[in-house]
Amino acid sequence: MSTVAAVDCGTNSIRLLISRRDDDGCLLDVHREMRVVRLGEGVDATGEFTTGALARTRTALADYVTVMEANGVTAVRMVATSATRDAGNRDEFFAMTRELLGHVSDGAVAEVITGDEEARMSFAGAVGEFDPAHGPFVVTDLGGGSTEVVLGDAGSGVSAAFSTNIGCVRLTERVLHSDPPTADEVSRARDVAATELARAFAVVPVDQARTWVGVAGTMTTLAALALDLPTYDAERIHRSRIALGDLTQVCERLVSMTREDRAALGPMHPGRVDVIGGGSLVTLELARVLAERSGITELVVSEHDILDGIALSIS
Repeated sequence: MSTVAAVDCGTNSIRLLISRRDDDGCLLDVHREMRVVRLGEGVDATGEFTTGALARTRTALADYVTVMEANGVTAVRMVATSATRDAGNRDEFFAMTRELLGHVSDGAVAEVITGDEEARMSFAGAVGEFDPAHGPFVVTDLGGGSTEVVLGDAGSGVSAAFSTNIGCVRLTERVLHSDPPTADEVSRARDVAATELARAFAVVPVDQARTWVGVAGTMTTLAALALDLPTYDAERIHRSRIALGDLTQVCERLVSMTREDRAALGPMHPGRVDVIGGGSLVTLELARVLAERSGITELVVSEHDILDGIALSIS
């Protein structure tokens, strides 16, 4: 059996998946971990990584490398997404990843993938466990800096995909400055989300979709709150079904709350407290359009996403 490691470095978090490939080529989970490092802090405004963001990411990745070595990882792939696509000083980031990942695999370095590649990997990771009869699927990967909208079938794969430059961190930093956000800020944020997502919906024919699958931290946190879980429980969240009416109530409640009140919610990760309102507004626009165009009445939430897609891509 070979052991591989996938690392997903996004705008808000950096995540690790270590998997073991059995004799039939199937991947079995060994270790999953997530840390909020906010690599994309300020990138939307300045176009540069901050010193603090790079330091936080370095610390997390160094710890991940230690875990990889302890588990006998022989191959690693690390991908970076929205924030790294936009950062002018990304060479500093690449140098850091080359230094650290080199302890596991010679020549390994983070790679920036396109929005289209991100969408396709997210789709592969998200729908692998679903019954193909429930397709076509529309998968939405709502991250810190971007949101991917992908349509496809479990068997034939992706038929259309688009990555739009709006996510929970980007929308919060751009518009939602008050605590709680003012009515004017919420209105402007809704307009920004609708304008950006309209570009995706112009390309991806979501009217063909039968099932909506949401992935990444905003979606899984919304599911935990809709399920009224006292703490974050990945097993209960994975493949849970949330009625759009319940999803809307949770999103609107989060947008109106103060950061202190959000922090007191049991399933809420501290690193999501200040940006979950922005993520909720993006989710509301996704739900509105999918209900109108596809007649979809619920969201299916998956804990498996681009991280699983990265692991599957390692030969």
